Amino acid sequence: MNGGDEVMTAPAGPPQPLEWKFSQVFGERTAGEEVQEVDIISAIEFDKTGDHLATGDRGGRVVLFERTDTKDHGASRRDLERMDYPINRHPEFRYKTEFQSHEPEFDYLKSLEIEEKINKIRWCQTANGALFLLSTNDKTIKFWKVQEKKVKKISDMNLDPLKAVGNGSTASSSNSNSPIPCLANGGSPDRSYNYLENDFSFPPGGLPSLRLPVVVTSQETNLVARCRRVYTHAHDYHINSISNNSDGETFISADDLRINLWNLEISNQSFNIVDVKPANMEDLTEVITSAEFHPTHCNMFAYSSSKGSIRLIDLRQSALCDSHAKLFEEPEAPGSRSFFTEIIASISDIKFARDGRYILSRDYMTLKLWDINMDSGPVATLQVHEYLRPKLCDLYENDSIFDKFECCLSGDGLRVATGSYSNLFRVFGCAPGSTEATTLEASKNPTRRQVQTPSRPSRSLSSITRVVRRGADSSGVDANGNAFDFTTKLLHLAWHPTENSIACAAANSLYLYYA
Repeated sequence: MNGGDEVMTAPAGPPQPLEWKFSQVFGERTAGEEVQEVDIISAIEFDKTGDHLATGDRGGRVVLFERTDTKDHGASRRDLERMDYPINRHPEFRYKTEFQSHEPEFDYLKSLEIEEKINKIRWCQTANGALFLLSTNDKTIKFWKVQEKKVKKISDMNLDPLKAVGNGSTASSSNSNSPIPCLANGGSPDRSYNYLENDFSFPPGGLPSLRLPVVVTSQETNLVARCRRVYTHAHDYHINSISNNSDGETFISADDLRINLWNLEISNQSFNIVDVKPANMEDLTEVITSAEFHPTHCNMFAYSSSKGSIRLIDLRQSALCDSHAKLFEEPEAPGSRSFFTEIIASISDIKFARDGRYILSRDYMTLKLWDINMDSGPVATLQVHEYLRPKLCDLYENDSIFDKFECCLSGDGLRVATGSYSNLFRVFGCAPGSTEATTLEASKNPTRRQVQTPSRPSRSLSSITRVVRRGADSSGVDANGNAFDFTTKLLHLAWHPTENSIACAAANSLYLYYA
C-alpha cells in the first residue's frame, strides 16, 4: 500500500551448505597400527547441554569428555556471543574420565555368553554437580553416577619422635611437622616408614612413642564413577535401545520382541508395554529394531521395525500398547520387490527432532524424514547407498547388508547426518528447497574424498543420485569415484544439541568436526 510502513520481504531461501572443518581426534591410529577389537567404539552420545560427550566401546568401557572452550569463561556460548566476548572458533573437548561399565558374563541357564560391548548410552538429568547416565550391553542396563570427590590422604603421623617426651606425651601440637612424605591412600615412598613390612623389627628398648596416622581431606578432587542401580533379567533377546523419558523418572528398554518401561529408582521391576512375540514363533514376521521417547511429551514414544514401519505410541491409551496411535510406512513401489527388499527396508535407527515434530529414520539405503502429523509418507527421502544397489548380492554374502547405521539431526532440525562405508559420513539439508548433500571422511582432512565442483558448490539431490548410479557401475567404486571398503564403516555418530558440531567414530578413533 502507498504510504504504508510495511515492507514486503521475499521468503527466506534454504540455508547455505555448511563448510565442515576438522576439530579434534581422540585415539588416533598411527599408520599400520592394528586396532584391538575391545577398543572399537560402539556408542556415542552428547548430553542435553552439549557440554559432555560419552562413548562406549566393545570392551565394556565408558569414556567421558567435557567441553573446555566455554567452561573457562564460566558462561554459555550464547551468553558470551551476546556480550561480544571473544570465544574459540569451535567447541573443544578434553578427556574427563573413564570407567568399566560392563564385564563379560555367562548365562548358565541358557549356556550363553554375554559380551561386554556397550550397545547404547543415554544421559540423564544432572543433580548436585553429579553426572548421571544409563549404559547397556545385550542384557544388562546400569545407572551410573559420576561425581568429583575430595581425595582423602593419610597425613604424617601426629607425633614427632624428635619432640616426644616421657611415656609418649608430647609438648607439640597434634599436627606433625615431620618431613616424611605421604601419598594418597596412605602409601609412603620410603620403605623405612612402612611399618607393615614383614621384615620390620622393633628397635632396642622399643618405640619411644605411639605414632598414629591422621586422615585428612585434601583440596584435590578425583572423579569417581559409582553404579547406582542394575536393571537386569527383563529381556530374553538382545537389547537394541534405551531411551530416557522427559519426566526424568522413567526410561524404556527395547529388544527384538519387547519394550519394557522402568522407573530409574526401581531396578527389580519393569512393565512390559509392547510385546510383538506371536504365540507360535513360526508366525513371526517382524522384530523391533529401535525405540525412542518423545523429547517433550512424556506419554509418547516411537519404535521401528524390520519391515520399515514406525509406530507412534500413546501411553495414555492402554497399559499394554499393542495398538499404535499412528503408523508411518511407505508403500512398496509396484514391481520393485526382490529377495533383498525386506532386508534393506529394515530400519536400523530412529531419532526425534529436538522439537518432537519430526522423526528421522535410517534404513540400509536411505534416510527418511517423517512429520508426525502426516502418516501418508515421508516428507523427505535422502539417498545414501543407492550406488550399492547393484552390489546387494555381494553385500548379502559378506553380511554387510545387515550393518546397522545410526542417524542424527541438528539441533535446529535443518540438517541430518548418517554414516557409510570407507569411514565416510553424509550430511544432508532437509529444509524445504535445500540441495545440501555433503560427503565427508572421518580423518583430519574430511573433504579429501569429495569430487571438487567449483562451478556448482551445492548439487541438487537429483544430480547426486545420477552421480551415485553412474559410480555404481564400476566395481568397488563409491559415489565420488573412490574405491569403497566394506570393512571400514562409520556406524556411530552424534550431532551437538545446539551447534553445528558432529562427533563420529571410526573404529577406535573419535573424530569431531564443526562448521
